[in-house]
Amino acid sequence: MNAFKPVTMDTPKMKVEVWSDIMCPFCYIGKRNYESALSQFGGGDHIEIEWHSFQLDPMIPKNSSRKENVYQYLADRKGISYDQSAKMHERVIQMARNAGLDYRFDKAIVANSFDAHRLIQLAKTKGLGDAAEERLFRAYFTEGKDFGDHDTLVSIGKETGLEEDEIKSALVSDEYAEKVERDIQEAAEIGVEGVPFFIFDRRYAVSGAQPPEYFLQALNQSFGEWKKNNQEKDPVVAEDAICKPGEDCL
Repeated sequence: MNAFKPVTMDTPKMKVEVWSDIMCPFCYIGKRNYESALSQFGGGDHIEIEWHSFQLDPMIPKNSSRKENVYQYLADRKGISYDQSAKMHERVIQMARNAGLDYRFDKAIVANSFDAHRLIQLAKTKGLGDAAEERLFRAYFTEGKDFGDHDTLVSIGKETGLEEDEIKSALVSDEYAEKVERDIQEAAEIGVEGVPFFIFDRRYAVSGAQPPEYFLQALNQSFGEWKKNNQEKDPVVAEDAICKPGEDCL
């Protein structure tokens, strides 16, 4: 019996859904830790990830001329000094470093993330949701890009593989705004209070930037159950005119 089971577009995949906000430092760390677990997991070709929109602070003004970095933003909100704010972020910076990420909160520009989520929703329709999420995280936390600026989002979207005209349209589109709002509403309905929030096959949930081994455990458990309910049959191989190693096929 041929043991090879090719992965095709029709191959069933278990879905991992993630609610996340671009300006959430634990979401990027959680993404890396999940990816680390996935690299150790034996059935990665059978896993599909879907990113969902979430806003930590929808009250941040859009198109604001006030450009604050993360340290200043938190200092103003909590009524503490800039140095105190920087001190409070040291643990998160170290967590990011442990995950292989370089956080630059002194450069990260706080902005309303709604339109960035519109961009992600567009990218999802092209199979580029994960790529867009990754690029936006890096743009914000490491490069200090302002995702409240549409020109910046257009540039990021093009780097992700999207067309300029479709990006510009999506950034002002009611359709993509509704997709963002539906994700946020669904998060409320299923009890998501903070992000990142991972759901494996709508059966198991992992909240927060857990270590890779925790994600690996969730993958193994959920996939084991999913596989029982989605048993694949071995492909039928019809052999007729084929070339085999060592044979003269000419």
